[in-house]
Amino acid sequence: MWDAQAGQVSIPTPSRALTVAIAEFGEPRGYVATASIGIPPRRAVEALRADLDAWSRADRDPEGYDPIIERTRAHYARLVGVEASRVAIGSQTSVQASLVASAVPDGAEVLAVEGDFSSLMAPFRRAGIPLRTAPLEALADAITDETFLVVFSRVQSATGALADADAIREAAARHGTLTFCDTTQATGVLPVAAGDFDLTVCHSYKWLCSPRGVCFLTVGPAAEALLRPTQVGWYAGDDVWRSCYGADITLAPDARRFDVSPAWQAWVGAEQAIALFADLDIAEIWARAAGLGERLCHELGLPAQRQAIVAWPDPDGTQLRRMIDAGIRISGRAGRARASFHLWNTEEDVTAIVRSLRG
Repeated sequence: MWDAQAGQVSIPTPSRALTVAIAEFGEPRGYVATASIGIPPRRAVEALRADLDAWSRADRDPEGYDPIIERTRAHYARLVGVEASRVAIGSQTSVQASLVASAVPDGAEVLAVEGDFSSLMAPFRRAGIPLRTAPLEALADAITDETFLVVFSRVQSATGALADADAIREAAARHGTLTFCDTTQATGVLPVAAGDFDLTVCHSYKWLCSPRGVCFLTVGPAAEALLRPTQVGWYAGDDVWRSCYGADITLAPDARRFDVSPAWQAWVGAEQAIALFADLDIAEIWARAAGLGERLCHELGLPAQRQAIVAWPDPDGTQLRRMIDAGIRISGRAGRARASFHLWNTEEDVTAIVRSLRG
């Protein structure tokens, strides 16, 4: 929000609930690399340590992780506004995107965003799929009656640009096109309603601050009729522990039939982190993070973006090196320096970036 009297962008004071959540992350000043990897809340670290201790005492068994996984699934479902029965679990975005790609009929056109993240796009480059791309800002207009599926990231990884989800969804409905949205760079910082799309995928190690290896696929009614459990394993069984042997297993009747067996320890940390975000007002987090992004744009003389991710040209990496040398944890992608602000960031982080580049 622009404060005309102060001549700068004002950052809203956090609510009590958000203040308590921020305290879970300590004082990670200078950490603006969430778009690459988030940092865990204290409760996740404590849960992981306790689990490792139990494991070292031989006090762990595989079945004991099942309640953790189901609670985490439920927390995620609540966060994105769908029933838990609509949520399948996995470990990687590319694996779950491949499940979707395998269900596209031969000859059916898929429309994607030019330069979108490889894990989302590459699975659709298979024989039999005519893959067409369009610029992000023109994606909705590029949907036609021939488009079977439109694939896009809610927030672009390289630039932080937001897709016009409403326009894309409306155009897809007019043309009878299915929608597949990657929310990895959105969920946890930007409000996401997974039910607005036929399919969504989200890896939780960025804005949801979870261990790597915890990924979610939400499956709407139209997509459920299309998908085939091509990666089926024992964890997709209706009764998991009676599905360990043989090919003739009874699959779960809901989205669990698309589950991939979990990396147990990762889910211990994810349960705590995702529960934390499910209890927060994500719109408040977005106002804070995007406000910091807007302030950085103002200070650096960049076009106003109002995004949590701010990226600007740095083709030779000179600016990135200057910031890293100044102790700022930041990333660079596609010839750009990329700062990403989350709930723990403050105006101090913006000041540190500006000082490192002007000093």
